[in-house]
Amino acid sequence: MHVRKVIPLAAALATAVACATASATMMHPALGAKLAGMGEKGVVNLQSDETKSQLCWTFTLQAMGLTGASIRDSAGMSVASLGSSYSSKGCAMVSKMVLQELETKPANFSVWVNSKGHPGDLRGTLFAGMADTTHM
Repeated sequence: MHVRKVIPLAAALATAVACATASATMMHPALGAKLAGMGEKGVVNLQSDETKSQLCWTFTLQAMGLTGASIRDSAGMSVASLGSSYSSKGCAMVSKMVLQELETKPANFSVWVNSKGHPGDLRGTLFAGMADTTHM
């Protein structure tokens, strides 16, 4: 009789582990970041399309003199350039491996926006979901 109770418990445990693993590696193709620095603030929303190796963005910023933007890892190394120069909207080709990392671990990356006098001083950490543009 004890064996009958153990089998359903083992099955339930296996299901719980599988669900936890699946949620830990969930893909989040919609990403956002709240940006601040240089006395400015704003947001960026990103949309990843792994099938096309493409990352699209929309910045909502009031800052002037912006020269470029990139996504950086926790060590500050650039993993994706958001265009050859700053543009409030656009798309860029990004490797599938980088897109997978961004989608599964967004908090490990930041968006850096450069201006002529302050390279990378306007920045914010990525998160899953869209950034709210109404409370800037």
